[in-house]
Amino acid sequence: MENLPIYISAVFMLTTIITVVIFYRSSNNSKATLFILFGWLTMQSCISLTGFYKVTNTVPPRFLLLVLPPVVLIIVLFLTPKGRKYIAGFNIKVLTLLHIARVPVELVLFWLFIQKAVPKIMTFEGRNFDILSGITAPFIFYFGFVKKQLSKRIILLWNFICLALLLNIVVLAILSAPFPFQQFGLSQPNIAVLYFPFIWLPCCIVPLVMFSHLVAIRRCLSSQPL
Repeated sequence: MENLPIYISAVFMLTTIITVVIFYRSSNNSKATLFILFGWLTMQSCISLTGFYKVTNTVPPRFLLLVLPPVVLIIVLFLTPKGRKYIAGFNIKVLTLLHIARVPVELVLFWLFIQKAVPKIMTFEGRNFDILSGITAPFIFYFGFVKKQLSKRIILLWNFICLALLLNIVVLAILSAPFPFQQFGLSQPNIAVLYFPFIWLPCCIVPLVMFSHLVAIRRCLSSQPL
């Protein structure tokens, strides 16, 4: 990983920062949200730089410390009154723009594949079609929220489809990592997410994208206007 071209890390770090900023704007500029996100990124960066996540033969995998806290937080937000109040304040229009970040993320994954840091199955040349979510997001934003030509049902369907695409690559990534239960990428495992800055993908970008879809789906199923 030390020999990776600098542009790969640079593009990924910039993409992460932009994703966080868009999420912050969609939360009505919640300073608490921004503080928590950058604090979480900083903490995980410090942990990963010690080589903590490179150890993959533990049970349960240390990787869980990257993904479990955000998942638990999302569940708490949806199940508690204060959490639901926080969710209700999000700007769905801005949240839709956040998904454009999935395009550069997929390009980074492809570059990492070329550098033998992830398997082909995790790229758009394999079984990862998540780039379609990023490509279609500007159209949903423009026709759904600017021109208001798309119904709630169409926006709801788009969010469900894109959430499924996200879950697909999450499963592929986990089963391609060098854990005891690895199923894919045996000759070229998914090692990139064990190193800085790419640990930001499972600990930040994926949870924010998933949360954005869940918030949009909840809004579409409610009587609350988009």
